[in-house]
Amino acid sequence: MSDRILYRAPYLHTPTSPFLHPEALKTEHDGGILVGPGVAGKGTILATGAFTAVQASAPDATVHDLRGPDTRVGVLLPGFVDTHVHYPQVRVLGGLGMGLLEWLDRNTLPEEAKFSSAPHARAVAKEFLSGLAGHGTTTALVFGSHFAVAMDEFFGEARASGLRIVAGQVVSDRMLRPELHTTPERAYQEGKALIGRWHGQPTETGAAEDRLLYAVTPRFSLSASEGILDACAALLQETPGARFTSHLNENLQEIETVRALFPQARDYLDTYERAGLLGRRSVLAHNVHATDRELDSMAAHHCSAAHCPCSNSALGSGFFPLRRHLAAGVHVSLGTDVGGGTGFGMLKEGLQAYFMQQLMPAGSPFSPYPVSPAHLLYLSTLAGAEALDLHDRCGDFSVGKAFDATYLNPPVGTPLETVIRHAEGPERVLAALFTLGGAADVRQVWVGGDSVYTRPRPES
Repeated sequence: MSDRILYRAPYLHTPTSPFLHPEALKTEHDGGILVGPGVAGKGTILATGAFTAVQASAPDATVHDLRGPDTRVGVLLPGFVDTHVHYPQVRVLGGLGMGLLEWLDRNTLPEEAKFSSAPHARAVAKEFLSGLAGHGTTTALVFGSHFAVAMDEFFGEARASGLRIVAGQVVSDRMLRPELHTTPERAYQEGKALIGRWHGQPTETGAAEDRLLYAVTPRFSLSASEGILDACAALLQETPGARFTSHLNENLQEIETVRALFPQARDYLDTYERAGLLGRRSVLAHNVHATDRELDSMAAHHCSAAHCPCSNSALGSGFFPLRRHLAAGVHVSLGTDVGGGTGFGMLKEGLQAYFMQQLMPAGSPFSPYPVSPAHLLYLSTLAGAEALDLHDRCGDFSVGKAFDATYLNPPVGTPLETVIRHAEGPERVLAALFTLGGAADVRQVWVGGDSVYTRPRPES
């Protein structure tokens, strides 16, 4: 039996940014993606193109025809990349009617305090990772728990899941519940130990590639003193390949509090900048209320902003200034922000990003950016991989990358199935996926060629 598999399905991807290249969206109506051993491991993409051409070049490959009886309906996309999502907040999704700080106090922090229990942490980790895979997300930058024991449970479950996970222990030493506080010394010691156990580890599937990476994660400067930020900087500098993530400029009250806590800082971003935490692998969530200096500095450090439109809407945080970020040269990706957001669906997140730009008031300091379906696909896939500096491995279907993919095949008779069946072209199909698609339409998900999720068959 051949060790190469040829997947047959219509596919769409953005191997370049549509913000820079208007023709970035690439499609194949009857596509073939050849997968086998290569530079990205046993699940490397070896060839792509029209199915007949790829099959002619690899006649020994085992054909896996993903199409159903109606070959017009199923669509293969790159796996989604979520660049801001909270592991301990799955069970508090849906907390409406509150702003950020009230929501934290009433909804989130009481739940996060439960993660000192290993059984609780393990159960939620399973729920969380299942939520990612079931929505077609193959890579995620995950805000972890404040408890090291919970992070051991989480990384263990993540390793078994086969997903690409970048995560770390969240650290704070003030203004939260006392049981969530730590010290700079303990934050460093526990982080160092977690890095030693989990950073760069392969999955249980036997893949040679590392799918678990560590992200140094102070919760935000409101709850992290200079000592905590310095401890985080030490971990980051001592750990090759580590990422950094935190929150930035999400809420006006939060910004004012940070300004009072750091009187010497020029702005919110400067609290991280002064500690040496900004760089190519730094991802800062939200950045709704950014100053020009902060945007210029983010661009100079080549760090990214994780735009979380569902959360920004649910918590009333404000409109994300996409055009200002792009004009300043700041890279932007998408995050669901579970549980301030409204779920794990990156398709829904893309749709909300579209809505926010449509509704954004014109004129200073706002100026909406007209996003297309191609922009939404890029923001949901390759942009996230670029933010995490994983774009050499995933994010699109380029030859040499790992086969990280999501096959969407809506059930017969659903509105999405009807629209796709009658769609005039690939852009229309993509628009329908973002408008109508969800977890019920995800049929199968792969990471590095390994199947990590298959939609359960309905009970008869």
